[in-house]
Amino acid sequence: MMEGGFKVYHSITFGDKNTWDDWHLAPATRPVFAPPALKTKIIDIPGGDGAIDLTEALTKYPVYNNRTGSFEFIVVNDFYEPVKTHEEWYEVYSNIMDYLHGKTMRVILEDDKDYFYEGRFTVSEWVSDKNFSKINIDYNVGPYKWEVKSTIDDWLWDPFNFTKDMTTITLYRNLSVDTTNKLFTFKREHFSRAPVSPTFHINVQNGTGIHANFINESLGINIQRDILNGSHKVPDFIFYGEKDVKLYIRCLKNNPSTPDANVKGTLSIEFRKGRL
Repeated sequence: MMEGGFKVYHSITFGDKNTWDDWHLAPATRPVFAPPALKTKIIDIPGGDGAIDLTEALTKYPVYNNRTGSFEFIVVNDFYEPVKTHEEWYEVYSNIMDYLHGKTMRVILEDDKDYFYEGRFTVSEWVSDKNFSKINIDYNVGPYKWEVKSTIDDWLWDPFNFTKDMTTITLYRNLSVDTTNKLFTFKREHFSRAPVSPTFHINVQNGTGIHANFINESLGINIQRDILNGSHKVPDFIFYGEKDVKLYIRCLKNNPSTPDANVKGTLSIEFRKGRL
């Protein structure tokens, strides 16, 4: 980040406020969210060897507690370059308190701009002396970071990284559906470490919605659901695992006598990739 020839790295954007651009805070160390603790369930075997690990018995994948920790920032009390407009330390303190203390919001690290964290933030401490002040911002956020772009969002080509980025619009947005049973296969690389349930956006002409058969062999899921027109989150459909996910879709008619050719529409499947 550059201003007046002076660089300040590793800022954080809380909601729509950036720690350097808006408050002129410099991190004491590189900001990193602490790793989430694994939720475990270990049962001892009385009179026997070892123990039974039931950590993944219910979900078939590991689950985690929230990430908790604190960020420390430094703000100079007197006028300093390259700040164009100066505020006294107590003004900065009140501005930060008013904006984020006790609130839930999304946060993006400048060092990891493709992902956001979400949770609650509080100001735990402000220590001031004649030269500079220190402020500690505590966090309690979810265990996963989530891609800023969802599977159906348009991508910006200027920041697009052709080495690691992929577009998913053609695979998940405005899929053509009709009364035939169509198979859609979603590759393992399209989702990540976080198990996610999609939101279906359905628009079927001369029909009530779709019939969906969702198959995830990694989790042993084979579920059929009728889903009406509109936008609906489907908690039973979970994208996760080491195998591709399959989805069979066909349109549901308003009237059985309606010709098949007149019953068609589009389906968009929206979710975000989550990582640790």
